[in-house]
Amino acid sequence: MMRFLRMLIRTKKIPDEEGLKETSLARVLGAFDLTALGVGSTLGAGIYVVAGQVARQTAGPSVFVSFLVAALASVLAGLCYAEFAARVPKAGSAYVYSYVTVGELMAFIIGWNMILEYAIGTASVARAWSSYFDSLVDNKIQNFFKENMPMALTGLSTYPDFFSFGITLLLTALLAFGVRESAKFNNIFTAVNLLVVLYVVICGLFKVDTKNWSLDPADMPSGVEGGNGGFFPFGFSGMMSGAATCFYAFVGFDCVATTGEEAKNPQRNIPLAIIVSLIIISLAYCSLSAVLTLMCPYYLLDPNAPLPFVFDREGWGVAKYIISVGALCGLSTSLLGAMFPLPRILYAMATDNIIFKVLAQINDRFKTPLLATIITGIFSGLMAMMFNLKELVDMMSIGTLLAYTLVAVCVLILRYRTDDQQPGHTSEHQSSGDDHILFSSRDLFNSPSNTPTKLTQKIATSTISLLCLSITLFCCMIIFLSGELMDYRWWAILLAILPGLSIFVCLFIIYKQPQSTTTLSFKVPAVPLVPTLSVLINIYLMLKLSTSTWIRFGVWMVLGFCIYFGYGIHHTDHSKQHSDPPAPPTPLPTHSLDPSSDSDDSDNNFDICCDMKEKSALLRKKDKS
Repeated sequence: MMRFLRMLIRTKKIPDEEGLKETSLARVLGAFDLTALGVGSTLGAGIYVVAGQVARQTAGPSVFVSFLVAALASVLAGLCYAEFAARVPKAGSAYVYSYVTVGELMAFIIGWNMILEYAIGTASVARAWSSYFDSLVDNKIQNFFKENMPMALTGLSTYPDFFSFGITLLLTALLAFGVRESAKFNNIFTAVNLLVVLYVVICGLFKVDTKNWSLDPADMPSGVEGGNGGFFPFGFSGMMSGAATCFYAFVGFDCVATTGEEAKNPQRNIPLAIIVSLIIISLAYCSLSAVLTLMCPYYLLDPNAPLPFVFDREGWGVAKYIISVGALCGLSTSLLGAMFPLPRILYAMATDNIIFKVLAQINDRFKTPLLATIITGIFSGLMAMMFNLKELVDMMSIGTLLAYTLVAVCVLILRYRTDDQQPGHTSEHQSSGDDHILFSSRDLFNSPSNTPTKLTQKIATSTISLLCLSITLFCCMIIFLSGELMDYRWWAILLAILPGLSIFVCLFIIYKQPQSTTTLSFKVPAVPLVPTLSVLINIYLMLKLSTSTWIRFGVWMVLGFCIYFGYGIHHTDHSKQHSDPPAPPTPLPTHSLDPSSDSDDSDNNFDICCDMKEKSALLRKKDKS
């Protein structure tokens, strides 16, 4: 039983600096390409739809603050991703990060969910691209297929969307032909998208009216659900609910972390690209949402196409076509950004043989995981063509948030590990087997060393586990007992305070432990506070997801566990290292030191001896005799 449990937590050994440079993929992506990939994959449908929906239905003018809160949550996750990219510049993103830190089973869970996350993301963006383009031609495409090929099955689309399937296959071919070609396509379309956003913001500044941020409910038309007016018409809770929605508009920047084996100087450029792209994305979202609500009363916004509506209202009809070009470019880069990481995650998992090895094959001509790219493209295209994706969209969120949480936890764990257990450490002898180490309450706050030891590592790891449990309990209390907390029930307040105090105590204990002195090109500041805040926000948002989302998550995980326990656990390189018996020592040639002497026990011992010291001792003994 213990051997089985050790198999689940065995970790991946990352090679040294020279070994990290070795890859079958083509290293062609510079810092600019990586930044454009992060911006393009994130700044898509969200900026053209989400801002208007949140302003109209949830937050009002405070949608500006909602985007700030969502940006903060994303930056916290981005900082953790940046440090790990500096530590482990390998393809696979959060899958590889968790594999080198918390173990194989958790790595498989993360990787398996990222596969579904990006597949659904690809399908949903392809469907959005098709719908947006169809709206520009008066819905002629869907009307034709609804009339000639209707589908009336529950859970499926009302018609087969061959257009979205074709778009997905087109970009699949682009990705299969090479990373350099894909990067050029992404750079051009991202530049057009940013220019359109800049056009909207600058032109909108000439039409702003500050009164739209302090509207009186009495001035609203009858029948309009505009809340209480003002800057927070739906209250603070409405603004936070809007932040939860806006957070998903930032999903996508982590695709930069999957390029570890295709980036030039990945330990510098990937962290830089993550931080710069998040800054650009945050500025774009916040400035556009502010201009949008200053130009037009929030209760009049069209939730499906807010930007064309606002400019039409101001008499700038030509802006509709400019915005449409930007929307199609933004959706194209989002589609590419959703498709790009998927084959690389499959490649990373297949390289470790945790899923089928054939998916790790690299095409000699294009230097891309060709088979993995084709399979994922067809799979995503079929989903886009056949399925109604409304109920599947939340599945993107649960996979992303789980990945963000694990990366933040991994950053904490690695910061407090001994230097000989850091990724890429080249020593043959590594610290291990510290489960037997005991510590007292006095050791929690008084470390005898300025660098991590087995004792401080044990304290930090145990406290981090307790911290995650306390955060989960705290989030459960404030979510499921929100009504009782609002009514000031003493027992509910006590139940919320206890895990809250535990969080602060755990943070203080972790803070008192010495951190690793390993030199990195980027490190998360204010550890352990920043990773802890990231874990807190992510777990809170995960628990806010619907029950049906968790059920579908469970079904997907059952399928994944069948693959892992039926194939992966028995075929990984680690399983071979741990399960194969050690090779027997090669016997030395049988001979006598003195041809005239008779064989004795010393000669027999000498014949089978593999240790040089023992061999020398036997030689000395023979000489004396």
